[in-house]
Amino acid sequence: MGAMLDRLEPLLAAMPAVRSPEGHVHFKNKLIWTAAILILYFVLTNIPVFGLDPNSQDIFSFYRALLAGASGSIAHLGIGPIVTASIVLQLLKGADLLDLDTSDARGQVMYMGLQKLLIFVMIVLEALPNVIGGFLSPDPVVANALFGGSLGAVTFLIFLQICIGGVLIFFMDEVVTKWGVGSGVGLFIIAGVSQGLVNGFLNWNAVQDAYPVGFFPRLFSVVMDGAPFLEYFGTDLLALITTVAIFLVIVYVESTRIEIPLAHASVRGARGRFPVKLIYASVLPMILVRVLQANIQMLGLFLNNLGITILGEYQGNTPLNGIMYYLAPINGPSDWMWWAYDVGHPIWEIVIRMGLDLFVMVVGGAIFALFWVKTAGLDSSHVARQIQMSGMSIPGYRRSEQVLVKYLDRYIPRVTVIGGVFVGLLSVIANYFGVIGMVGGTGLLLTVSIVYRLYEEIASEQIMEMYPFMRGFFGKE
Repeated sequence: MGAMLDRLEPLLAAMPAVRSPEGHVHFKNKLIWTAAILILYFVLTNIPVFGLDPNSQDIFSFYRALLAGASGSIAHLGIGPIVTASIVLQLLKGADLLDLDTSDARGQVMYMGLQKLLIFVMIVLEALPNVIGGFLSPDPVVANALFGGSLGAVTFLIFLQICIGGVLIFFMDEVVTKWGVGSGVGLFIIAGVSQGLVNGFLNWNAVQDAYPVGFFPRLFSVVMDGAPFLEYFGTDLLALITTVAIFLVIVYVESTRIEIPLAHASVRGARGRFPVKLIYASVLPMILVRVLQANIQMLGLFLNNLGITILGEYQGNTPLNGIMYYLAPINGPSDWMWWAYDVGHPIWEIVIRMGLDLFVMVVGGAIFALFWVKTAGLDSSHVARQIQMSGMSIPGYRRSEQVLVKYLDRYIPRVTVIGGVFVGLLSVIANYFGVIGMVGGTGLLLTVSIVYRLYEEIASEQIMEMYPFMRGFFGKE
């Protein structure tokens, strides 16, 4: 792998990139950049793909909240290629197959170049099944009007549009990361889930029965009509309780931490604390687990559309049998409450599917949390180096990076695994009972956690605006 990377070095170094700021970006400018990218994101999600048949199938319908894309729009792929490339890189890094030292400038350039190359590859690989598998089908009217009836030309045009959208989302993420607040991935998830929540509370459209699907319009209609409350509103009430519970639990857990005392070596009386949160790796590793599941389901659905049903048969986007049924995540009460819904499967199959979903989320959450901490520079060695460079040390211990690493190893790996398991378990429970707006338990979990951390980052940015010397400790300069 090392020799291959050496041969690819000129290509990796020449990958297109958003220019990094030469100095400190003022907080107001960061907010302007973030708001501008957010507006552009909403514009992209409202631009339909030209030449697309209105009856096209969305293979990512169950994962829209996580992928932060809009079905049938230029942003159809959302953040899927970015996250999938991160999964591949983290697996390669975790298996020590990447001989890259990201502590030096050359290693960082090659790592970032390899990540971008993988993202471009994943954009193509995720766009191809959509058009080849017949999910995003061409509109015959457009083909007859502009291309002499050639459906292949319209199909290529659709493929080109969603690839361009994937590239735009990638560069928008990079703009937010370098010039804005937080990350583009987190910002787009917040935007998509928030839109789903507003729709879930206020939508007046009736879909499954005579009553609106929005929480408040449905409540008003059911009460005014005198319909059986639990029959027509029981699931919505359960979703509201789950939504509120997830919000409160995440806010509480985000504030739960172990604080490691620090003192400045040369400034007497200057003390601080390094917080090791219970959810130390954040909930972003959950995206990796869910997107991995989405890619597995995409493969099964793609094969099904080609007439290959060895992995399972599908009805729409729902697996009916085979291994794909057992590997499909639970998306709400209707997937497993056999006493209240016509689930269509014997109880033992439902229990196996629930057990596999729980196992994948809990074990996958712990594994990807460890990978995330390592690749994001949050492990003991990176944190120890950051503390050492800031001039801080742990009182009562010799001022040495090796000592700091040993001390941090008592907490960071253990807390990372516990946090990954906890978030995976919480995500599964949220998905089991459903949440408002059909954004999924994992989507709501991510949104609440990302918003909380975004609030903390904004607070730290304001502190650094008032006290510029703090930028060195936060690693901003």
